[in-house]
Amino acid sequence: MTSHRYFIINKPPNMVSQFVSSHDVRLLGELDFAFPEGTHAVGRLDSLSEGLLILTTNKRVTNLLFLGEVPHKRTYWVNVGHVVAPETVELLRTGIPIRVKGGGYYTTAPCEVEIIERPAILTRHKNETQPDVPNTWLSITLTEGKYHQVRKMVREANHRCKRLVRASIEDLELGDLPPGGVKEIEEEEFFRLLKIDNWKSAISADRFVEEPLI
Repeated sequence: MTSHRYFIINKPPNMVSQFVSSHDVRLLGELDFAFPEGTHAVGRLDSLSEGLLILTTNKRVTNLLFLGEVPHKRTYWVNVGHVVAPETVELLRTGIPIRVKGGGYYTTAPCEVEIIERPAILTRHKNETQPDVPNTWLSITLTEGKYHQVRKMVREANHRCKRLVRASIEDLELGDLPPGGVKEIEEEEFFRLLKIDNWKSAISADRFVEEPLI
C-alpha cells in the first residue's frame, strides 16, 4: 500500500507555489488544509497565475510528467486585452518566437488555441479585464513549458495577458474547485487522469527536477 498522497488545489493569484520562502509572499501553507510533511508542488505556477496545481508527497511525479517520452497536455484559460484577430490565433497555433534567457528567441511548438467565452466557473478577479472593456478569452493547450511561455506568447502577439488560469493537465481538471480549495485524489485515479501508465515502475527520484514557471 502506497504511503504517498496526491492533491489538486485551485491556486489563488498572488500566492507562490511554495511552502517556504525567504521573501514576504503568500505561501501554500496559508491554505486552510493540513498537508502532510514532504508535500511539494508539481508544475509550478507563477505568483500572478492561478488554477490547477498538483501537490504531492511523491517526488517522482515531476519526472513522470515532464521527463517522459510522451508529452502531457496542459490547458490554460487566458484573458487578454482587446479583440484577438483570427490571424493572431493562427500565429499562436503554428508557433511564435518568444524571448528566452540569454536574449535569444525560441519559436514555440504548434499548439491548440481557440477563442472561448469567459469560463462560467471562474469568480471574477481584479486582475481580469473589466467586462465593459474590449477583451478576449483564449484557451491554449500546449505540451512544452518554457519560462513564462504563455504570457510571452500573447505578448509577442501584441496582447497583454490580464489573467492566466490553468484549467487542466490531461484529464485532471480544475472543475468547480473554488479559489484556495483542496481536493485529495486516490493514487490510481491520479495517474489515470494524467495518462501516466508507467507510474508503478517510476524512474529514480534522484533525477527530480522543477518545471519552469508558466
